[in-house]
Amino acid sequence: MAKGPGLYSDIGKKTRDLLFRDYQTDHKFTVSTVAANGLAITPSATKKGELLLADVNAQWRNNSVTTDLKLDIKSNLCTTITIDELAPGLKTILSFVAPDQKSGKVEVQYFHENAGISTSIGLAAKPLVNFSGVAGNNTVALGTDISFDTSTGDFTKYNVGLSISTADLIASFALNNKFDTLSASYMHTVSPLTNTAVGAELTHSFSSNENTLTIGTQHALDPLTSVKARVNNYGIASALIQHAWRPKSLVTISGEVDTKAIEKSAKVGIALALKP
Repeated sequence: MAKGPGLYSDIGKKTRDLLFRDYQTDHKFTVSTVAANGLAITPSATKKGELLLADVNAQWRNNSVTTDLKLDIKSNLCTTITIDELAPGLKTILSFVAPDQKSGKVEVQYFHENAGISTSIGLAAKPLVNFSGVAGNNTVALGTDISFDTSTGDFTKYNVGLSISTADLIASFALNNKFDTLSASYMHTVSPLTNTAVGAELTHSFSSNENTLTIGTQHALDPLTSVKARVNNYGIASALIQHAWRPKSLVTISGEVDTKAIEKSAKVGIALALKP
C-alpha cells in the first residue's frame, strides 16, 4: 500500500495503543499453529470473572486473498475475506456472521500518498452505509467518518479528526459521537532506542460535562521485555510487563488499582500468546 495519511481509524491510534493496548484484568490464553499448506489455526479462551469465552480462528492465505473463519462458543461463525491489490492501493473486504443473515458487509479501502478512503455497505435491503476519508500526508491529515442508516434515514455517526505528526511527536484532535465528545491526544517519543514514550489523552463530553484525562508511558527494559503504566483523573492506576520468551510468543501480566479506594483488592490480568 502507498504511504500516506492512512484511514480515519489511524488518527490518534498510536497514542491509544500506548494508553490502552494490552491492559486487561482478565485471563486469556491463545495458541497458534501453522500447517504445511499455510493454514493457521488459533484457538483462544478468556476468563472474565465467572464467565468463560472461547473461540477458534482459522486463517488461510492464497496469493492476494486472505480468508478468516472464526467460530465462537455460541456457534456464531464469522467469515472475513480480504482481497489485496485488485488495483494499486485498493483493498476489498467481505464479511458476514452466520446465522445472522443481516450481518453481511462489503468494505472497499483505497490508500494513496495524499488520501485514505474507506467505504462500506451492509448486504441488506435497507443497509447501513459508512464512509470515511482522510486527506493529507504523513505530517498533517484531516478526516471524517460518517454512517447513514437507510432504513431510518438518519445519520448514526459523524466524526471529524485532525492529526499532526513529526519525527518524535504525534498530536490529534477529534469530535466524535455525533460531535458530543471532544478528544485531544499527544504522544512524544523520548528515546527510539528503548521505545520510551509518554502520552496523554483528554476527552470532554458536552452532554454530561465530564472530563477524562489519561496519562501513560512505556519503556523497553531489553529487546524482549517492555513495561507500561498509566493513570487517569479518577485515580485508576494500571501497569503491565510484557515479555517475549520466544519469538512471537508473549506473556503479559497487568494490574489495576483504584488509588482512592486502596482497601479494594487490586485486579490482576494475564495473557499468554503462543505462536510458532
